[in-house]
Amino acid sequence: TMMPDAVISAFMSGIGIILVLLQLGPFLGQATPKGGVMGTLLEMPALVQGTQPMELLLALITLAILWFTPSAVKKVCPPQLLALVVGTVLALSLFSGAGLRTIPDFSAAFPSFQLPMFSSGQLRLMVIDAAVLGMLGCIDALLTSVVADSLTRTEHNSNKELIGQGLANVVSGLFGAMPGAGATMGTVVNIQSGGRTALSGIVRAMVLMLVVLLAAPLASRIPLAVLAGIAVKVGIDIIDWDFLQRAHHLSVKAAVITYGVIALTVLVDLIAAVGIGVFVANVLTIDRMSTLQSKKVKTISTTDDDVELSDEEQQLLDRASGMVLLFQLAGPMIFGVAKAIYREHNAIGNCKAVVFDLSEVSHLGVTAAIALENAVKEAMEVGRDVFMVGVSGSTENRLRKLKLLERLPEGHLTSDRLSALRLAVEGLPTHG
Repeated sequence: TMMPDAVISAFMSGIGIILVLLQLGPFLGQATPKGGVMGTLLEMPALVQGTQPMELLLALITLAILWFTPSAVKKVCPPQLLALVVGTVLALSLFSGAGLRTIPDFSAAFPSFQLPMFSSGQLRLMVIDAAVLGMLGCIDALLTSVVADSLTRTEHNSNKELIGQGLANVVSGLFGAMPGAGATMGTVVNIQSGGRTALSGIVRAMVLMLVVLLAAPLASRIPLAVLAGIAVKVGIDIIDWDFLQRAHHLSVKAAVITYGVIALTVLVDLIAAVGIGVFVANVLTIDRMSTLQSKKVKTISTTDDDVELSDEEQQLLDRASGMVLLFQLAGPMIFGVAKAIYREHNAIGNCKAVVFDLSEVSHLGVTAAIALENAVKEAMEVGRDVFMVGVSGSTENRLRKLKLLERLPEGHLTSDRLSALRLAVEGLPTHG
């Protein structure tokens, strides 16, 4: 939920491109090259040269069914199921002598219950591996949920997803199963077929189980070209074409993040791509927010500055003739604003008193609080009178934990700016 749209869109598009690339071998009638995406890219010339016309034709027919199935038919039968049935029938009839590649023969049985057996020496390895697999599983499940949210324009319940996944992995592990996580491809197919509830996921799992346990001989007749055609269509649909067409118009930074995350997703690693993309996006966002908030850090010594002051406050500053400086902060003071505090403080000239106005500060971060503390300490060390205005709530708690307020002389902590300015002006040597 903390991911920017550019990263989510790029992640989706990257997964779509990976699905398309990994299916190019079966789509062209050949085995999938070893080495994943990079292996496929390196073997691309050989794949094209070795294209099997009949398998390519069957894959194209599958794509045509998926693309051009009438809406009335889609309401009765999902296009993916229709393409699977039609493609398999064609393979068994018209293409029966073409030697099409099919799913290898397999057999399966319902797994039996197995109590976990381990020694004390394996405990540390188990805990570490479980933590790593659990974290990766959580990330995978939540990314799949984000993709589903983007497609359905809904909002998932992260706690429910993760607790359900954790319980399922605990139970399935007792039957010898490997740990599992969110299935992006299956989720997208379900959504494209009209599924909108958790029931669609349960039905998918049950149908897959029945196919594996009861229909293995029939499943082994399904041509790989048909499955490749379905998977290619899913990959194309996952790609966020709408955002990609507009990314470079919206922002150069958004375009760089989008295309960078896509490249990392396809060529490096899914998790690394998302992590780097979120990190870069957050750094750019923090930089932008810091720049905007830095404009709300102001030092005011005359009434000519662009700051709203009452008539009496303006008169007091005029009487001080530059000897009293109003140091005003406003809004959330995140750590990126510390630089602006240091800059404004270093620009202080030959004044005798400084009034730090924090009455409009909604949040004071630790780094900004330390920068403010250093500004106050340095002002006091050179003999300036320091006053602080409007400190309350979380800002007051933060400054008290730094023991900054205790350093102020009695009466120099006020609730309103006018009182602080009046005391500062009255304390000047010319008024003493």
